[in-house]
Amino acid sequence: MEYRPTTDVLRDSRNEIFHLEVRDSYGVAGEDEALQAFLADEPFDLRAWFQDWYDFVQETTARGVSVRRVRVVTVPHSDYQRWLLRLTALNIEAGEEIRYLPRHLAGEVPPDDWWLVDDSIVVFNLADEDGRAVGGSAVTSDPQIVSYCRGVRDRLQPLAIPYAEYIRVISSR
Repeated sequence: MEYRPTTDVLRDSRNEIFHLEVRDSYGVAGEDEALQAFLADEPFDLRAWFQDWYDFVQETTARGVSVRRVRVVTVPHSDYQRWLLRLTALNIEAGEEIRYLPRHLAGEVPPDDWWLVDDSIVVFNLADEDGRAVGGSAVTSDPQIVSYCRGVRDRLQPLAIPYAEYIRVISSR
């Protein structure tokens, strides 16, 4: 296993980037201000704050690489997930495909998030128990780990609900 910044690995992708997210909240320092503004119902320029990832997704999809994610979430949603639901509209606009899967419908899910790049590399973001980044990412192309992650993706992706449909479902409750 090697350690590299996640974005370096993602930039090298040729076909597909898939991200599995399984936490109900994250402690990402760079998100604190935006999240706190959301929770306080204060104005915040999400687009400006999100611009780097937005540009990355647009550049990546423009070169023919799909960017997809499945978020396994507990219902009712945590404050963090409610914030992500608002932010996800920008992900979609940039070109990502994001699906939501209520945890009670997911069956067994791994305890950690990961990225599967081109069906051949897995990137684990290293975080503590509170979801705070602890530096870098662990990158592997171990065939057993890659096969496991492909299997999880292939099982969860069809169960998950596309973002627009998920928003309609939760808004009608």
